[in-house]
Order: sequence, then structure tokens, then C-alpha cells
Amino acid sequence: MPNHLNTETSPYLLQHAENPVDWYPWGEEAFRRAREEDKPVFLSIGYSTCHWCHVMARESFQDQEIAELLNRWFISIKVDREERPDIDSVYMAVCQAFTGGGGWPTSIFLTPEQQPFFAGTYFPKHNQGGMAGFQELLELIHEKWEQDRSALLRQARELVDLLKGQEQTEQEAQPKLPETAVQLYKRSFDRKYGGFGGAPKFPSPHNLLFLLAYYQRRGDQDCLEMAERTLLQMYRGGLFDHIGGGFCRYSTDARFLAPHFEKMLYDNALLIPAYCEAYAVTKKELYLHAAKRTADYVLREMTAPEGGFYSAQDADSDGEEGKYYLFTPEELISLLGPEQGQAFAVHFDITAAGNFEGKSIPNLLYSDPHDRSFDRFLEQVYQYRRSRCSLSLDDKILTAWNGLMIAALCRLYKICGTENFLNAAKRADRFLWENLWKDGTLYVSFRAGKRGAKGFLDDYAAFLYAQLALYDATYGKEYLNRAEELCRETITKFQDTENGGFTLYGEEQEALILRPKETYDGAIPSGNSLMAWNLVRLSQLFPEKDYEQQAKRQLDFLAPDAGRYPPGHAMFLLALLNYSEPPPKITVVPADHSERKKLPLLLPSDAAAILREPDREYPLKNGKTTFYVCREHSCLPPVNEWKE
Repeated sequence: MPNHLNTETSPYLLQHAENPVDWYPWGEEAFRRAREEDKPVFLSIGYSTCHWCHVMARESFQDQEIAELLNRWFISIKVDREERPDIDSVYMAVCQAFTGGGGWPTSIFLTPEQQPFFAGTYFPKHNQGGMAGFQELLELIHEKWEQDRSALLRQARELVDLLKGQEQTEQEAQPKLPETAVQLYKRSFDRKYGGFGGAPKFPSPHNLLFLLAYYQRRGDQDCLEMAERTLLQMYRGGLFDHIGGGFCRYSTDARFLAPHFEKMLYDNALLIPAYCEAYAVTKKELYLHAAKRTADYVLREMTAPEGGFYSAQDADSDGEEGKYYLFTPEELISLLGPEQGQAFAVHFDITAAGNFEGKSIPNLLYSDPHDRSFDRFLEQVYQYRRSRCSLSLDDKILTAWNGLMIAALCRLYKICGTENFLNAAKRADRFLWENLWKDGTLYVSFRAGKRGAKGFLDDYAAFLYAQLALYDATYGKEYLNRAEELCRETITKFQDTENGGFTLYGEEQEALILRPKETYDGAIPSGNSLMAWNLVRLSQLFPEKDYEQQAKRQLDFLAPDAGRYPPGHAMFLLALLNYSEPPPKITVVPADHSERKKLPLLLPSDAAAILREPDREYPLKNGKTTFYVCREHSCLPPVNEWKE
């Protein structure tokens, strides 16, 4: 019998709709029943392509014995973290306070009033290897609830009070924070294999974007070396899908060879501009090649017919992690013939011994990454791979992640001039405005013809970020108008005018036990960091408005957290660099419409460029397109050629 999830649209919730556990979605119905029956709540948070979520589901949530305990003693709630980032943020903070770490699946035990009294992540069904078993945990918590409930309630109150007491105060952002961050990056950099720290290694492309920006401003060769070594190693290893394009979630080893095989839209949306910037700085074709192949993958496999971008592809196929991606030499010889198949296998390190559970992850760690002679076989191998088995697709269209991908495609267009990438960005943008914006409100997600919950800070910040990127790629004034509209709504809905910063959710949304202000730039930049970047950018485009004051206050709000660990706030550091060392302001007066169309590919992407019609203040010089360039409070004479 299906449980209470069978009418949901989230792919993650639907994966659990026929579990024997009597799951509820988050909502008043579940908590009312918990109060009426005087039961604690078991809250499980995850997402559809999470490997360990699948493991716990197979071991426990599909198990009749565990289901009977949950159904008898608890009210069980499932949450898709991608649709409800507010719930995920609040209870991830709880999990981190309890365990010192976090991750998914997140497992929380609550009172019927949503107060948490125990937290963890994955639990095996039974005690093993020093890990508590889920069945034993359920039995223990039930016993405590019945016999010593006051201790659990006291623990819950103390924890919530502790988390509420962490409100930070503003302090002036120090211009030296980028230098401090660079020194810490240098300390943790893996000079042999790239990346930072040990395994597992995450791409964290906003770190690389900061290092490239710092190199361009300060000429620090170590920053360029750290970014290049990491980008090259990630491309050469198995983290990059050499057959189909795109990057997997993270590397389980130091060399970037063996990935966790799920592919997330946001990773690829952030890696595309990182490779674009590396190409812009070095002009090395390999970086542009990686960016294009990643974008091609997204357009081929992660794009809805209407133009929006899907969320993720699963790591598992037929219940096996990575099965879709692995090869043997025999397969390739059979497919391509003895000579070509063997050469292809050697080039991509596909051996009889294998490099992952007896089979091989294609990689270029032992081959010349610039050798493109095997590209002609990739489509044939790709189609063969698709015929063997398939990947589960999370086809939710998430506003925040789509905003990041729109911005990525705009950046790629600015670098290479391929109209297809810009057209895809425009289509996705239209899709979001038509389906996820209504009456001044943005929504989180779209699936099966239905909008999800009202949008959170990250949705507004990322969509605003996309409008600014579309403006940079087209100089269309409509994108600036939309950026200003989104900025006004973000400030109205989320800004804490008293204490600074932006809250994750607003007054018109469901109130939880905490109202977080996320500042840490983890897998994706926080909404607060993105807003810092957006406000700095708007202040440069509209110096006559009050964005500069807003940008300064937002930077000051983020400064205390960033000061404690600067490398964890790379997007903030980018915003701070742009604020303290702004790019040139370029006012362009095009001679005619044909000249206007050429400008987006001509002007540097970081310039604060404004297009105007000729007037008394900004006339055409010699009747030709004219550039007025100002930098550091001084203006240069108008010129007709950009090279001048």
C-alpha cells in the first residue's frame, strides 16, 4: 500500500511512496498526528541521487521489521532537501551540532513541536563496525521517550537556544581577507594532484574562480598554478566523464580518478565558468574544450524540451554504483575492432585489471590530455554505453541551480561566441519567468506541471545573478530591469534591516525553529555571498543609486564569518575583490544596431559596461562607435577602437 507520499511530485519522495514505512511529507498533518498520539517524529532528509540515501532505504526503509517499529512508535516524515532548503538548513545545523559533521541522509528525531533531541546521518540496520544500528537506535529512543522524556526535552531546548544564540554582528570587511585566504589555500594545496586537502576532494569551483581573479589583479603565480593544476587534474581524471562529458560530484581519492558518480547540475554550472576563466587567462585550448564538452552534456542530457535544466543524474544503475560508466577492454575491442578498440582502451586507461572494482573508469591520467585523435570514436562508445543500462534522472527544475547554469552558458558564450549556448541560456530564462515567477513571487521548483514552494533567498540571489550574466552577454536593457526588480523583491522579502544580511526564508513563509542566515560557500555559494556579488555588480552599473551602500553593508555582514575561515567564503572574497578593486566602467555609444550586436563579445566580462544612445554628454567621436573608459575615479579620452 502506498503511504502519504504517493501524491507528491518530488522524485525523491516518490522513490519512497511504496515503502512499508508510513511516510508523511513535511506538514501540519504529520505533526498534528504526533501530538494527538503523543509520539516523537523521525525526520529523514535526502535527495534523489544520493547514494547513501539509497543504501539506507534498501537496508531499513524497505525492511518490514524496521517499518513496523517506525510505524508503531514514531511519526515518520520525508523531506527532499532540494525542494525544502529551509528545513534542510535548520536540521543540518542541528546534525552538525550533535555530531560535528553532516551529510545525507540526515536523520533527526523531533518532538511534535519540531524541537530536535537526537541527530545523525546514515545508520546501518544493525550495530556494525562501531556504528550504531538503526533498529537498536529506534528501540533506545522509544525507551527514553517513555521513561525519561524530560531529559530529551531539556536537551532539545538547550540545543535550540544554543543555535539561536549564534546571531552575528557586522564588522567592517577587511581588504586583507583575500591575502589571508590565499595563504591558507597555499597551505592546504595538494601540489602533486591538485585540489585542497586530502580525499574526498570536491571541485569547489568558486575557490578556483577566486584564485584566478586574485592572479589577474595581483599577479600571484602560485594562485594561477593552484587553479591550473586542479582544473587540469580534474579534467584528466575520472571525475570528468570522458565519454559523455560533464563532471561527477566529487572524487573519492586524491588523484581525482574515482568519482562519486552522481552528476549534479550545480557542479557543472560552476565548473563551466571556472574553465572559461582559465582559458581567458591562459588561452590554453584544453580549458575551453572542457567547458564546451560540459555545456554540451548539459544541453544533451539535462535540458527539458521547454528549456529548463534538470537537477541530477544518479550514481547507481541497476543497483550498482558507477555501473553505467565502467568499461572492460573486451567491450571496446568488440565495439571498435581489435586495433582501434585496443588503442582506445590504452588511451583511456581501460585495462583487464581495472581501476574500480574490477572494471575501468575512463581517464587520461597516463595519456596526453591534448590528444584529440580518439574524439571520432566517442559518439559510438557513448551510444553503446547508453544501450547497456540507464541512469535515473531527477527531472525537477530548480530555480537556484538553473540561475547558475544560465550564468555559466552566458560566460561560455562570451568566451567562444557560440550562439547555441546563449540561446539555451535565454530559453531557460524564459522558462523560469513563465513558470516559476508569479505576481512578484519566485518559486523553488517545477515538475510535472506544478510549482513547488515559494522561493528562498538562494532562488532569488541565483536568478538575479543570471540576469546580470545575461546583460553581460547581450547588453539587453530588459535584463538590467529584471535584475533590479529581483533585487528589490529580495531586499523586501529577506533582508534583516536591523542586524544585516539576508535570512534564508521570509516572513510570508513557514516559520521553523530557526531562521538561518547562511554565509558559508559550500558546494554552491551561499545566498548571502551571491547577494554580496550581485549588489557590488549593481553598484558598478548604477553608481547613482544606493546599491553601493547596500553592497558595503552586505560585505560588512559577511566579514566576521569570512574572517574565521576565509577559504570557506570564496564567493564573498570575489565580491570583496570586485568592490575594493573595481573593474573599469565603460560607457559605450554604438554607431548603429549592427555595431551594438558585436559589443558583448568585444568587451571584457568583468567590466561595468553601459550602452547609451549618443547625447550631449556622450557624443559619438568621428561618427563611429565610441568608448568612454573610467577607472579609479579618473576618465580617459574617448576612443573609437577598443584596443586603444
